[in-house]
Amino acid sequence: MNVGALSGIAWRKSSHSGSTGGDCVEVARLGARQLVRDSKDTGGGVLALKRDVWAALVVQIKRGAYDL
Repeated sequence: MNVGALSGIAWRKSSHSGSTGGDCVEVARLGARQLVRDSKDTGGGVLALKRDVWAALVVQIKRGAYDL
């Protein structure tokens, strides 16, 4: 996805992320897609996921499927 095409989109991050600059992602909606990007590299790459894929990923994360 062309990052330049994403100007003006309202990105948000979790209220749990704090302001210490730790590891965090930001999310936004664009049409039928859920966008995800690194909050420390806002000009970098963006993942564009179908909403059902995003919802399934969130469920897996909450269940601890990706805990290190």
